[in-house]
Amino acid sequence: MSAMPLEALNDDSSYTRIDASSMREHLLFLPAQCRQAWREALAFPLPDHYRGVDKVLFLGMGGSAIGGGMAAALLAGKCRAALHSHRDYGLPGFVDSSTLVIAASYSGTTEETLDAFEKALALDCKKLAITTGGTLGRMAAERDVPVFPIRYESPPRAALGYGLMPLLAILHNLGLAPDLSADVSETISLLEDLGRGYAPQTPAGQNVAKRLAGALLNRLPVIYGAGILSPVAYRWMTQINENAKSWAVCNTVPELCHNSVAGLAYPETVRETAQVVLLDAYSLHPRHRARYRALKELLDQSAVPCTVVDAGGRSELAQMMGLTLLGDWTSYYLAILNGFDPTPIPAIEHLKRHLKMS
Repeated sequence: MSAMPLEALNDDSSYTRIDASSMREHLLFLPAQCRQAWREALAFPLPDHYRGVDKVLFLGMGGSAIGGGMAAALLAGKCRAALHSHRDYGLPGFVDSSTLVIAASYSGTTEETLDAFEKALALDCKKLAITTGGTLGRMAAERDVPVFPIRYESPPRAALGYGLMPLLAILHNLGLAPDLSADVSETISLLEDLGRGYAPQTPAGQNVAKRLAGALLNRLPVIYGAGILSPVAYRWMTQINENAKSWAVCNTVPELCHNSVAGLAYPETVRETAQVVLLDAYSLHPRHRARYRALKELLDQSAVPCTVVDAGGRSELAQMMGLTLLGDWTSYYLAILNGFDPTPIPAIEHLKRHLKMS
């Protein structure tokens, strides 16, 4: 299948023909989804004894895990409890009676998350499930574990509003994190504004997401982020993987400045096909931004194209979510240019079928 030219993104028929499952509708609905999830989570009751925890462990895989990673990055240094993400079977050894374990699985059938949650049920820790139902919902209900219901029908990766906003609201309700109501309002307004500029009806000449997709077409996307944007860089990578069915890699500053930068020269085939996207925000640590400038110089010297993007926003939450939305739309348009319906994920379904038979 040959890729289409960038001009195809200005043709409405490209979307109706290729995006048969209407992923674009989920991207357009993200601001409303965030508003809905935030309001529901603020009103969600939890037992009083949950307020005494000093550790929070987010369980999840794939699209159900990104919210925990983003919450941990956003609230680092602002939360009264230590925040950890766990994407695997089993549980870390630190889980005890002062730990809140939050298991997130959109489907409620994620194998690794169910294994970890089952082990948590055997411990004297606090527990919470976030799901549409499935086995996770049943396991939680049988043990009187609170279940926050996801009331949005979509692929898991398109339910980010329900992946992140409930965590921020619940941690605030438990007295562990600050009230981010003002930041949430700003974020929703920013997403609405940006969404209009990224939407299919906005032509490529005025659409940053379409132009980025064109720059990434037939190249290896390499996404760099720092601080609060580290999980956003990971989100960009996985969205490109799942939506566009394309290779992509990511790395984080400052760590990559201590190793990866030494390997920019070889192999030449990678250097000649890589396209770096550097995620920036004014709230990043000044030394991170200094490293960004030095890294850009090194990439220029190695003749590796690099695009710096900044979605704006006053609050850190708005900056995270603004750049996340840009990545989501960019991956969507890259899928259209590649000729793939963004929603189906046949490779992942193949792996799931194989694991059921093994």
